[in-house]
Amino acid sequence: MPSSKSPRLLPPIANAIAPPWYYRAAIGTLKPLYRLQVHKRSAARDNYHDEVAERFGSAYRKPSQLPSIGQASTQTGTQTNTWTDAPLLWCHAVSLGETNTVAPLLDVLLGAGYRIWLTNTTQTGHARTQKRFAEALASGQMQHSYVPVDAPTVIKQFLAHVQPAAALFVETELWANTLYLLNKQHIPSILVNGRLSEASFTRYQKIAKVSASMMHNLTCIIAQDEQSATRFKALGAPAEKVKIGRSLKWVINGNTKPSLPESIQNAFATIDRPIWVAASTHEGEEQIALDWQQQLLQDAKSADALLILVPRHPERFDAAAQMVQASGLSVARRSLKESIQPSTQVYLADTMGELMAWYQLADVALVGGSLVDVGGHNPVEPAGVGTPVLMGSYTYSCQEVVDELAAVGALQQATAATDTRADYATAAEHLYPQLFAWLTQPERAIAAGQAGAQLTEMRQSALTDQLGIIDEVLTQYSHITPLPLNLADPAATAVKDAP
Repeated sequence: MPSSKSPRLLPPIANAIAPPWYYRAAIGTLKPLYRLQVHKRSAARDNYHDEVAERFGSAYRKPSQLPSIGQASTQTGTQTNTWTDAPLLWCHAVSLGETNTVAPLLDVLLGAGYRIWLTNTTQTGHARTQKRFAEALASGQMQHSYVPVDAPTVIKQFLAHVQPAAALFVETELWANTLYLLNKQHIPSILVNGRLSEASFTRYQKIAKVSASMMHNLTCIIAQDEQSATRFKALGAPAEKVKIGRSLKWVINGNTKPSLPESIQNAFATIDRPIWVAASTHEGEEQIALDWQQQLLQDAKSADALLILVPRHPERFDAAAQMVQASGLSVARRSLKESIQPSTQVYLADTMGELMAWYQLADVALVGGSLVDVGGHNPVEPAGVGTPVLMGSYTYSCQEVVDELAAVGALQQATAATDTRADYATAAEHLYPQLFAWLTQPERAIAAGQAGAQLTEMRQSALTDQLGIIDEVLTQYSHITPLPLNLADPAATAVKDAP
């Protein structure tokens, strides 16, 4: 805990800086158009009324409606922890990737007794929260909704419902009206695992006054690397607000190897073939993976290779299946419970929430979002379970992690002469030889995987670093009574929820 003499961070109301008028006007103009877009996108689903209500602040389940102490509790072994009078923290994670990244941190906060209200922007992120935090949601210790739009009337309604003691935003999801109203209401806001790529920095510079207001209204920025910290300061963040903590992407798997679901164990129990996975793929990447698979099958050394194909978004599952069939490769679909035969060449993992199982089964992992201009998904997921990694040139979302894994030989990245969308078509000539080498020389793949697993274990301090900064901020607000965190061994108090 910080000393009682630590300077208070609570600013007077006058210190909150409103976004420029043109930003507020733009939000007001776009709000009805966004509502129409949400309605069209969600109307095919049964719960679209709930989504619209949550995004526009018309209906939430209030924390005060939760069961009172004595009626509900979380229980681990013989120890019962009550939490319904504990501080509530609002955490916003945009999509699946951010939800996975912040999950270990939220596990510790839940284990300490905090209540959490978690919001997502995308339907993929929303579905992941429902699965990942099923136990906490069922008990009522965690609440969940879509994020409210950044319109003052909606944000005020949301804050009145939730009444958070503090707000956590994951990576780079910042909204000017929201940060202004949080500051105005004396609610500390913390950017967790803050990341600001060169491209994002350039975009924020184009709206300099909006960016400056956000940097001012944020209470604390925990940047995941020196480059991001420098860019946040260049946008106007006071140096004393910017801290550096290593990326939470390193601790996404924790220190334990996840167990395989029984159905997957049974499906692969008798398979003795080289297996590689193309995971979290986007449009354009599946075809590259299928081309590589066809090359592997044409070589006697890798003719029995099996590709596990895992598209990132469920709405693309059927399109991916059609693409595999059009390629002439034999396919089995996970969603249809089709078994893997000796003749099966591609296994389409068209289900959600099982990505870590595919990484664990594979001898080599191609991490998607990196062959096309998405920014790259988290390579620590496969590296943490000892699987060597291939990635394309588009890794600006996780570049520091990529560089560290590459330095120890756990990751091979394609190098691009240019940064244009057309350039990803040349990725095969950079990465295919390494895929072939790792699949046909398993001792090399095992050594590379072990190097990645060892580095991941060394980087687990990122969790305690960021938790310590959050704890320090909370102690400096008189209206918050922080709960004790076991920073020496955060895993000892973390809630163990669904993988």
